[in-house]
Amino acid sequence: MLGSTHGTLTTHSRPARVMACGEQPPHTVHGISEPHPGDGGQGAGVVDRDVSGRPLHAPALDLDRFFRPESVAVIGASDSEGRPNTGITRQLIAWSERVGARLHLVNPGRVQVFGRPCHAAVAELPETVDLAVLLVGDPLPVIEQLGEAKVKFAVAFASGFAETGERGAAAQARLAEVVERSGLRLLGPNTNLNAFERFREDLDGPAIALITQSGHQGRPVFSLQELGIRLSHWAPTGNEADLETADFLSYFATRPEVGAIAAYVEGLKDGRSFLLAADRAARHRVPVVAVKVGRTETGARTALSHTGKLTGADSVVDAAMRQFGVIRVDGLDELQDTAALLARAKKPTAEGVAVYSISGGTGAHFSDLATAAGLSLPTLGDAKQAELHQWIPDYLNVANPIDNGGHPVGDWRGRKIIDAILADRSIGVLICPITGPFPPMSDKLARDLVDAAEQTDKLVCVVWGSPVGTEDAYRGTLLGSSRVATFRTFANCITAVRAYLDHHRFTAGYRSPFEGAPRIPSPSARKAQALMRPGEPLSEHAAKQLLRAYGIRVPREQLVTSAAAAVRSASLVGYPVVMKASGPQLAHKTELGLVKVGLTSASQVRDAYRELTDIARYEDIPLDGVLVCQMIERGVETVVGITHDSLFGPTVTVGLGGVLVEVLQDVAVGIPPFGEDQARAMLGELRGRALLEGVRGAPPADIDALVEVVLRVQRMALELDGQLAELDINPLVVLPRGEGAVALDALAICP
Repeated sequence: MLGSTHGTLTTHSRPARVMACGEQPPHTVHGISEPHPGDGGQGAGVVDRDVSGRPLHAPALDLDRFFRPESVAVIGASDSEGRPNTGITRQLIAWSERVGARLHLVNPGRVQVFGRPCHAAVAELPETVDLAVLLVGDPLPVIEQLGEAKVKFAVAFASGFAETGERGAAAQARLAEVVERSGLRLLGPNTNLNAFERFREDLDGPAIALITQSGHQGRPVFSLQELGIRLSHWAPTGNEADLETADFLSYFATRPEVGAIAAYVEGLKDGRSFLLAADRAARHRVPVVAVKVGRTETGARTALSHTGKLTGADSVVDAAMRQFGVIRVDGLDELQDTAALLARAKKPTAEGVAVYSISGGTGAHFSDLATAAGLSLPTLGDAKQAELHQWIPDYLNVANPIDNGGHPVGDWRGRKIIDAILADRSIGVLICPITGPFPPMSDKLARDLVDAAEQTDKLVCVVWGSPVGTEDAYRGTLLGSSRVATFRTFANCITAVRAYLDHHRFTAGYRSPFEGAPRIPSPSARKAQALMRPGEPLSEHAAKQLLRAYGIRVPREQLVTSAAAAVRSASLVGYPVVMKASGPQLAHKTELGLVKVGLTSASQVRDAYRELTDIARYEDIPLDGVLVCQMIERGVETVVGITHDSLFGPTVTVGLGGVLVEVLQDVAVGIPPFGEDQARAMLGELRGRALLEGVRGAPPADIDALVEVVLRVQRMALELDGQLAELDINPLVVLPRGEGAVALDALAICP
């Protein structure tokens, strides 16, 4: 779930020799004051930017008057039976009455609609309205009128825009331009009425705020109200010509009534805006649970055709969400269950999970699944087990999972057992899987669990496995409790509990990476820029000079242009040596036979030089020379690189290198800026991280040195954004602990 809290490698500490982008650089230059584009006159502020020019703060957009307007205008209102606008008008009239807004109807062909006065034009509105709802096929001319009338927000339902292809995308671009000039903020087009649904007002406690790009996909979460779980807002963002998912995410994160944000996302409009909004949610400790379409090529195509936006490379999206604490789930059932738990559960007192059941088989099964998912099931101490055996027969296991055998739940012993488990300091979550109803015992068990939950700050979860779901113990007792989290499947319970523990662990130590992002280029950047060759790849020799500029270690080596110079260089570098052809068009030297390793004599060096240059001449490959390099014969081969994502900009990749990077594809992705903790968390995500820790007698690798290289590379990614399209350090050999890391080869491409 939250990758930055899992699998952190334990290493010795060493003073950092490079400034992480999560640290404040000296002589920070802050951004200049400038208005946020299209903020509708709702306030301009200081836009602080990093060294790559990207904003470091999200605009503070006040959406109060969108969700709770004082005045509303319906443009295109109708009461003609059989027309879609009529039903929408009727719903908006009812909604305006519920929120206490003054309603104004506009239609040039009507004097009255539903017995209410109707204005002929926007210019005739008697007051400046907060929200205009457009029931027109072409919103473009109306937007201009609304701008002149100083309307704050508008909603456009009309379709036929980016979701339809190139012509529609062009029409949406024109719409966005008009909206930006108008000063209002627009929801849509291609949206719906979800924002104006009837929310239950009889429910209390923290609420779920919902964001969807497809209205129907939010229905399962909206229906949670029928199970007693409060919803406060629903933002159906549609095509996001203006207002986007990030705007609502940022707003909901600051609302006091919101306990969790649930989102169904098909495509992100802007990666940086999303990260800034997720950062705000993390700083406010508000959990964000999201379904993000596009894990597969088919899903990505479908999302594109539906919303007209790029889904982005899914591995990068996944990494971005993990890095900023967004909990990504796959199904709508997981979305509703996880969001419901996170909205209402209190902060955990411990991370241990106790599994309590009336069946040994049920407990064992659930415990297997929970442990495999990464939950901790601590063994209860001897004293606690002895206490439980006061009420549970001695032949039953109570170490965790706890099997009561069934009979104790039917009398006074049931509550004693539950209270004793919850009193254990190592337990923060109690889960009771009930695979099927067996009244009256299941009724009493449910009641005891609910009563115990009311008396504790610890999380109590129940899995009600009956496929019927009409039982009173389920419908009345369990769902009637605001303190017990009730699930219908093992999997959803485990997913939600893991997300709950991960979220609180993540936010407890969270520090915004944007706080210390570099604002001014380092001296390394100025050195590196002199090496750039726009539109060309760099030779290995030039790419290694780029690494040197950022303090990344490379082998002892010299570039030579004659066999005699090669021999002299080999004696200076020290045998054995590696010889490689170096040129800007040599991305895959090994396949062409342009690498010679393990050379131990002057004659071998002369022969290797002639062979390398002959092959290059035969293949018509221009060289800038031949590299004579120190041979590094031990260490773990890794890869560190930079790529550019269409949504998030520069990204940093780290993984197992050499041929393993292509075979295993075991890599982790980070989105700059980030600090040392995130760099270590990226290593923790690697399936082959055990190789870095030392296996089969090999010494542990210098993980601190690898982390340092990752931080230097991500600084490079920020400072050379727009000048460096791609960097591939492969292999970066990580030597044994305390000995550093050496970049044996590098490829750099300039845009």
